[in-house]
Amino acid sequence: MNKQNKKMILIFPPQWTPISPHYALMALAGQLKSKGYNVNCMDLNVDFYNEILTKDYLNFINEKIKKDYVKLFTNIRKIYTKGKKAEKYSLDEQCEIYKFGKIKEYISKNDTYHERVPNTIQFALEVIRSKERFYQPINLIKAMNIVDYALELISIAYSPLHIGFESCYHSFMKLNYENIKHFVFHKESNIFWDFFKKRLDEIKSKNPAFIAISLNSSSQLIPGLTLAYLLKKYTKAHINIGGNFFGRVKDEIMKNPEFSTFCDSISIEEGEGPIIEIAKFVNDEIPIDKVANLIYFKNKKTYFTEKMKPIKLNEMANLNLDDFDLNKYFCPEIVLPYQTSRGCYWGKCTFCDQDFGQEFNVKSIEKVISEMRELKDKYNIEHFEFIDESVSPTYLNDLSKELMKTNLKPKFFCDARLETAFDETTLENASKAGLKMVMWGLESGSKKIMESINKGIDLDKRFEILKNANKYGIWNFAFIFFGYPLETKEDARETIKMIAENKDIINSYGRSVFTMGKHAKIAANPEKFGITKIFEKQGEFSPSIEFECIGMTKKELDEIILECKHSSLIHYKNPLWMYLRYREWLFLYIDKFGLNWVSKYEVKL
Repeated sequence: MNKQNKKMILIFPPQWTPISPHYALMALAGQLKSKGYNVNCMDLNVDFYNEILTKDYLNFINEKIKKDYVKLFTNIRKIYTKGKKAEKYSLDEQCEIYKFGKIKEYISKNDTYHERVPNTIQFALEVIRSKERFYQPINLIKAMNIVDYALELISIAYSPLHIGFESCYHSFMKLNYENIKHFVFHKESNIFWDFFKKRLDEIKSKNPAFIAISLNSSSQLIPGLTLAYLLKKYTKAHINIGGNFFGRVKDEIMKNPEFSTFCDSISIEEGEGPIIEIAKFVNDEIPIDKVANLIYFKNKKTYFTEKMKPIKLNEMANLNLDDFDLNKYFCPEIVLPYQTSRGCYWGKCTFCDQDFGQEFNVKSIEKVISEMRELKDKYNIEHFEFIDESVSPTYLNDLSKELMKTNLKPKFFCDARLETAFDETTLENASKAGLKMVMWGLESGSKKIMESINKGIDLDKRFEILKNANKYGIWNFAFIFFGYPLETKEDARETIKMIAENKDIINSYGRSVFTMGKHAKIAANPEKFGITKIFEKQGEFSPSIEFECIGMTKKELDEIILECKHSSLIHYKNPLWMYLRYREWLFLYIDKFGLNWVSKYEVKL
């Protein structure tokens, strides 16, 4: 059969922040279409948000909450016993009690604002997508407050599931197979069940032979597996799950042939090479066991094929956005995820496993410029987020010099390490080439912690780099984190002090709490880093590991986070960047108004 006659569909499910298309689908579509295969992409994540953030849907939610309150009140009267411990109830009963409590709390507030949300949601979405009103800070803040209220309302209706613009989690779910399966089929809290069932006819009408679902985060787990199950049940297609999430727990998948309930195969690690082999399998050119990087299920057994050496970025086809309606996204201008490199050229930080399953390689500058030109000409893309783990100073300087020779005039931001090679010349060239913001790995103010994480930079010179970046109009966003196993409260306070004393050159920052990934270097030698105990509290399918350590206790860590918040309020006041919640939005504001205007804007509500 001619390969063009067998249909392949690539689907990106909820939940992901719906600001731009996800890189994975664009890259895989480019690969397949460049080889002549018949493939379509569906971004069901952005479709989901566009469906639930409407007047009609929110009116339905308000009615659902009222009906569920009456039903739950009756049910709980039958099962609830005062003083009975939560664990003595069944999982479904715990969910009912939790949901009833959330609805009762909501009703008791008598908050009429929630009831007005359906009539204001259209205003909010128009502001977010408007090239004029988006850049009016007070309007944008009001718009996102409306969206917050809407999503809070929806979360109450589907408790214990919580849906946000950048999150999706279940209060009672652990990351083990039985628990995951339970909540996929728990329709009272699984908002995605009805959403996907409405789309089955559209998908079936395409008569696909193969459907791939991209799962990159635990926030996509319940929706992604719900979709996979429905597609496996109601279509004849081979159902494949790919993406970053399951590749991190491959060994556990191999022990669970029951995953065949949801899919026929799972792709792990870099997929641009294997996707062509999958297409050959779909079109009967090769058997399934010749497809690389593949877990597949057969006769209630699990098999893993040979690994493929990743193909180089220079060998990959250009990104393809033909199937994406760019007007659907929650942003006035698309900020496109883009890669100039894959993996990490340093790759020695003990806390990190972000480059797990990747081999470092770099895209040639000639290819970057050629691809940017095509993206601009074909899709009118001018704003880019380089999603590289870290862009090296040499590469950035060389790219900048070549970009300045063109008429492309892109605007972009990236992640980078505070290396002394980011000298004034490099930063000046990058600024002239279109660099507006750098997300630096500042990490900690403690010399002890910085040495333990093996950051490999000159700690005495990193603030000079930030100062020079500001000199050329580049916004400095600093990543910091607390909770490293060796970190004491005194170490953490050095970080708080560092942020406060350098607020003039640390234009904004993102604070996180250390999570130990299963594949982080620290996990291979935990005793060296003050870890006294390791356990899998969340379940075998969690990509991270819980631990006990000689550093701060949970209580002390909570106290430090509060101290950091308090310090920020004192030193940063009420800055606009705290309200521009997403890096893409902050980047667009910096591009529009410049570093000085954004950094000096104080929000007065």
